Amino acid sequence: MNVIAFLRSGTLLAALAAGLHAQFVVDASKIPSGSPFNNSSTENVDFADIDLDGDWDVAAADGGDDGNDQNRIWVNQGGLQAGELGLFVDETATQAPAVQDQSRDIEFVDFDGDGDPDVNVSNTSQLTPQPNRWWANLGGLQGGTAGFYADQTAARWVGLGGPGSSIPPTLVLGAGGFIDWSCDSDFGDLDMDGDLDLVQSTYGGAFGGQVPTRIFLNDGLGFFSEFNPSGFQLITFTIPAGSPGLWCEGIQTTNTIDTTGAQCDIASSALDIDVGDIDGDFDLDLLHGARQEPPRMFANRLEASSLAPAAGGALGFRDVTGAVFPAGYATGNGHYAQEMGDLDGDGDLDILGVNWQISGSFNDITLVNDGTGHFGGLTVIAGSGSDDNEGDFLDYDGDGDLDLYIANFSGSDRLYRNNNDGGAAFSFTQVALPAVSKITLDADACDTDGDGDYDVLAAEDAHAADTFLRNTTEVPDTHAPAIPRLEQLADGPAAAGERSVRAHVYDNASYYITWYNPTWLEVTVGGVALPDRRMQSSAGQLFRATLENNLLGAISYRVRSQDEYGNTGFSATLATTSTGGPAGTLYGSTTDGSLGPPTLAALSLPLAGETLYLAAGNMPAGTPCFIAVAGAALPASLDLGSGFLLQIALPTLLVAPLTADAGGHAVISGALPPASTGLTLAGQAVSVDGTLGNLLATSQGLALVIQ
Repeated sequence: MNVIAFLRSGTLLAALAAGLHAQFVVDASKIPSGSPFNNSSTENVDFADIDLDGDWDVAAADGGDDGNDQNRIWVNQGGLQAGELGLFVDETATQAPAVQDQSRDIEFVDFDGDGDPDVNVSNTSQLTPQPNRWWANLGGLQGGTAGFYADQTAARWVGLGGPGSSIPPTLVLGAGGFIDWSCDSDFGDLDMDGDLDLVQSTYGGAFGGQVPTRIFLNDGLGFFSEFNPSGFQLITFTIPAGSPGLWCEGIQTTNTIDTTGAQCDIASSALDIDVGDIDGDFDLDLLHGARQEPPRMFANRLEASSLAPAAGGALGFRDVTGAVFPAGYATGNGHYAQEMGDLDGDGDLDILGVNWQISGSFNDITLVNDGTGHFGGLTVIAGSGSDDNEGDFLDYDGDGDLDLYIANFSGSDRLYRNNNDGGAAFSFTQVALPAVSKITLDADACDTDGDGDYDVLAAEDAHAADTFLRNTTEVPDTHAPAIPRLEQLADGPAAAGERSVRAHVYDNASYYITWYNPTWLEVTVGGVALPDRRMQSSAGQLFRATLENNLLGAISYRVRSQDEYGNTGFSATLATTSTGGPAGTLYGSTTDGSLGPPTLAALSLPLAGETLYLAAGNMPAGTPCFIAVAGAALPASLDLGSGFLLQIALPTLLVAPLTADAGGHAVISGALPPASTGLTLAGQAVSVDGTLGNLLATSQGLALVIQ
């Protein structure tokens, strides 16, 4: 081969790559070492800030096939610990419940909604009967110290084996929970009520694949009851063919490809399960793994989409496996995992299937979403012919797209660069990685040391120490989150209650990192900005906030999301109109400030039990002002001198000191009592004119009758 041909071939590049270690180095100094800290068989790891001090801590699920073991908590020594950021110390003995179980998965989830990460542990009853467990973070509602955990398994399960439960009473354990073979559980706000619900998958005894996956709904405080609209209760572990589909339309039919709602298959040998909005209708669908059978997809019918009709505003699911996947998407036996992420940057969730195609070798594949939840473009990832166990997305090279780390069960872990350059296509190219030649069961990525790049923690089986790969790039992430979809609200009359506003938020990280992005809903009414509303992650790529239905007039809104480095992305601005009113009646006289007379307006219909917004306007930006509210109007203006014409009767119910914003507005809000219908309120805005000293300028009074 001549020199030119050699350079044009992949031989030279492959030779160079084999001798380089890209941006990662194995750094055992950052993680616990020695017995008993890091010599377990670790099935799964997860990152969260357990003590709310601004750095990432770790939970490890230990045991698995090696039997019962203690799950572990590793605390990052930055923040409250005032030590080295990115150095982990095992604090299991003091901060974790002393429980021995056969764990396969561990998930951080704020199940009680108090702002700190709790824990759910998925266990298998392969050796001894045992439940999945709930660990409550003792901060927040628990009244203790954040980062310390208590096992509350007995309390958190509600109604198991009782009326409406599919679980036979014989499987319910006296200490809480029920017998299952769970390898993975996932959380999401399935019913869009503002809390995180549970999807608990199972592979069945001896990987039999005949035990149903179950769904449990959160009551808002972290207590979970089974969602089983069928009302059907099993007699034993397995669900017989022809039985109602528990939480899914249709009757149980193994490997069905029916998509009409007549049949479903909710029992397969699932080792992994994921939630995300695949069809753009702003509810969470279920990607259901299956080790021995083809993986499945269930469309959430809470909202109507091209995949399934709405279930009348109620939670419901339809098995759409036969409609969404291309022919031959899964073959053989050994489909260990899958992940969803926006691999091509077009604003929808694509799929990585780990070992989804097996015929002599184990091929990982990617499937591309067409935006409606149908997947095509099946591509085998080069170099994926060995038995892989898990995949995780990260932007290891800081170019803004999702790269891929593969945890290998039978050889060496692998790293792939995403070649998406902002266009419509993407591909993965294998790049060099330090040798991680253990039995790796899981890998998660985050910026453990705050240097701007994403590090990797690999969970190792067979009592090998877990592997920490430190990214040495140390180049800050400069890529802002993307918010390609925002829910359009319909026009309508102002009324009581509230409505959801939902958005898709993506970033150059796995969505278990993006979940923690501070995200806000920005709202203006009649051009006046209301206080931003903090949006909550619903899991997947969904974030949700609520907006009062009694807002009145022209409403515009957009979403803002910020990653941990301060990069901020915005959605498009949408508009809706809420009709009704008038909200109040202006009366009396005004006095002028430097901009003329101040104004006062109600931005919402004054409904009993709802929030009332009052907005002062025409104030000098950045200057003091106040809004006063009383229970009656004055029949005639009272001149208090210095430009202050009093329009409201004393005593006042409220005097709110404020500062005018850049637009010259200031807003107050408050909940009107539920039993206040027919009562009158009167308000007035007063400006302390920053241009002309302390000259007071007053608005007309605003009289409101609560409806």
